[in-house]
Amino acid sequence: MFLRNYWYVAASDHEIGRKPFRRVIMNEPVVFYRTEDGTPVGLEDRCPHRRLPLSMGKLVGDDVIQCHYHGLRFDRTGACVRVPGQDMIPPTARVKSYPLVERYKWLWIWMGDPALADPAKIPDYHWFDDPNWGAKSDYIHAQCNWQLVNDNLLDLTHLAFVHETTIGNMALVEHAAVRVNRTPGGVQVTRWTIDQPAPPAFVKLGGFTGNVDRWQIIDYMPPSYIRLDVGATPTGTGAPEGRRVGGIQMRNLNVMTPETETTTHYFWGQAHDFEPRNKDMTERVFAQIKTAFMEDVSVFTNQQQNIELDPDAPQIDINADSGGIQARRIVDRLYAEEQAAMNAAKTAAE
Repeated sequence: MFLRNYWYVAASDHEIGRKPFRRVIMNEPVVFYRTEDGTPVGLEDRCPHRRLPLSMGKLVGDDVIQCHYHGLRFDRTGACVRVPGQDMIPPTARVKSYPLVERYKWLWIWMGDPALADPAKIPDYHWFDDPNWGAKSDYIHAQCNWQLVNDNLLDLTHLAFVHETTIGNMALVEHAAVRVNRTPGGVQVTRWTIDQPAPPAFVKLGGFTGNVDRWQIIDYMPPSYIRLDVGATPTGTGAPEGRRVGGIQMRNLNVMTPETETTTHYFWGQAHDFEPRNKDMTERVFAQIKTAFMEDVSVFTNQQQNIELDPDAPQIDINADSGGIQARRIVDRLYAEEQAAMNAAKTAAE
């Protein structure tokens, strides 16, 4: 199940250059490249002649890609502009072209109706460009359905068990005050852990010697935009009232892009407001969080394997699942609405 009329991250900006680059998104093969002036292009990665991936070919001139098999050429709009050995180009000789926008050091793609591809709908990930924040992003090829990653990020009680040596401790389970609220377009999960020991990673990054007041505020927007406002200050210094001084603040930034029903392109990054221009600090923060995220990869992978072995095996819900349950309900509703609109448009065209 995919929501198509949304922006998804297709690649990091540095991944796309003059060499054709292939990535499968929502079961559709896409080839990316840049024209000579740096403009990114996204085309269906399947020559309509004999279906060879165009990404196996090469660029000819400014914006034309040539198929490796028989030399058919396609411009940035997807139109075939040359068939070697004949003058007539079949009118159906074209490939799909995808709207792209380069923003926040990511390349965003629209997989649905191009007429609806409004760049203003791209969510805010300005922390990657803000000079008052140090930030670094990364990519994980997750062997699981994209909604399993959503579930994981919306339930942070797992930190106490999966990440007990890095960003978690039992205080998150036993002493957290949790609220789950519906926002105008999504879900917000707020967790405060007051006057409790800092987790190991926070001690290393913030130098805490005593208890802290810790916050985790998760904002979810469909289909898979999840931004976490996290941090801690020495206990009793006023963080719950908004005085976040003397501690650390970070943003964990995530976008999950479905590759197939069982694999996901997971784009994420970590930003921090302490010593924002210190590249060594940015690397330290990033390394701590990446260690934790790689622990999550094992969880995603093994969940998916068990689901595939028996998709109908019983599953229970607990209080910690509230955010994920709300997110899945939103996705289900939006999917039903999108399918109904697509069917109505198809019927009207007939």
